[in-house]
Amino acid sequence: MPVPTFLAWCATLLLPVVVAHLPLAHAQPAPPHTDAAEFRACLQGLREAPAFRAVTPATFATHTDGLVPDASVLLLLDRQPEFTLAPWDYLAVLVDAERVADGRAGYARWQDTLAQIERQTGVAAPIVVGVWGVESNFGQNLGGRPLVQSLATLSCFGRRQGYFRGELAAALRILQEGHVAPQQFNGSWAGAFGQTQFMPSTFLRSAVDFDGDGRRDIVGSVPDALASTARFLQTAGWRRGEPWGFEVRLPAGFDGGGGRKHKRPLADWRRLGLTLPSGAPLPDTLATAGLLQPARGGPAFLVGRNFDALYSYNASENYALAIAHLADLVAHADAPLAFATPWPTDDPGLSRAKNRELQTLLLARGHDIGAADGLIGDKTRAAIRQEQQRLGLKTDGRAGQKLLDALRRP
Repeated sequence: MPVPTFLAWCATLLLPVVVAHLPLAHAQPAPPHTDAAEFRACLQGLREAPAFRAVTPATFATHTDGLVPDASVLLLLDRQPEFTLAPWDYLAVLVDAERVADGRAGYARWQDTLAQIERQTGVAAPIVVGVWGVESNFGQNLGGRPLVQSLATLSCFGRRQGYFRGELAAALRILQEGHVAPQQFNGSWAGAFGQTQFMPSTFLRSAVDFDGDGRRDIVGSVPDALASTARFLQTAGWRRGEPWGFEVRLPAGFDGGGGRKHKRPLADWRRLGLTLPSGAPLPDTLATAGLLQPARGGPAFLVGRNFDALYSYNASENYALAIAHLADLVAHADAPLAFATPWPTDDPGLSRAKNRELQTLLLARGHDIGAADGLIGDKTRAAIRQEQQRLGLKTDGRAGQKLLDALRRP
């Protein structure tokens, strides 16, 4: 989701893998009080604010008269992740066999449209499919919160009201121009919407009417959503014909590299002893590249400017790597799901299918966690903690292979 750094973690709350790792409180706090009179006074003041000059009085009234605040979004605004996800947990859910299969099916269905988008923007079609898959599971998870209500609440209460007021004004302009039907204008609590999760201000800058119906509809039109994503990446500096990067093998004792931003010519990396995982020499497909190693001792990658463009979509290296890896798997039917170098863990993360199996086993043991949907939320994490304690495992609420193996045993 293309947003400023402040909202990078907010945006990813729409993704099940991050929702699963929000802090588990034994007693959830009550939503903060939101005074209705204060809310109405705030909205009345916004009518005259400079950011809303392009919004007509009729549009403002149509979409805000009678609106009530949603205090629950303020809880999410102040809710911080309990811990940083390990990359093997993050990618296990975002890039699993199911998503790869769905991505290949989506690529095949929209192949002609994607080819046309690639010709116009230079952005590789599998990359666009990768963003689509990571952001909304190919249009299946769009978020269900009314955007105007969420953004209006965040504009009048809590932190960063100025930022959200700009997004609310942009959202009202989208409705005013008729791009998205009001009943379909739903998304994440922070304001991201559509099949590739744009913030409203990003929509106004980057959205494209690719299907030619006069509307830039990234909710209901797959061509518009995919072309808008490519337009964003093109503007972010995507280089036509270059890969995002590739996995490499580090020489024994290699230490450092300076990180992703410290880019060097490929010749320099060759002199330092880096090769492809097979041992073959590094290809001349990037002018310069930086070294990305998400976990010491795990897979390493040389990444170029196109990886930086992916990073600009949502400021997370793991996020950009998930898109890049999914894109490679969509593009190459024979590509292995796992990287050549394994992650440095003896307790791998679980795919959505394995998460569903884990939840089924928890349900069989009497835990009230709802449906086995593959999404590890608060109830599942509470049950995991109980089972970890019973089994003598580390009680951290994490869904991992060791716990699944233990629960499989009679």
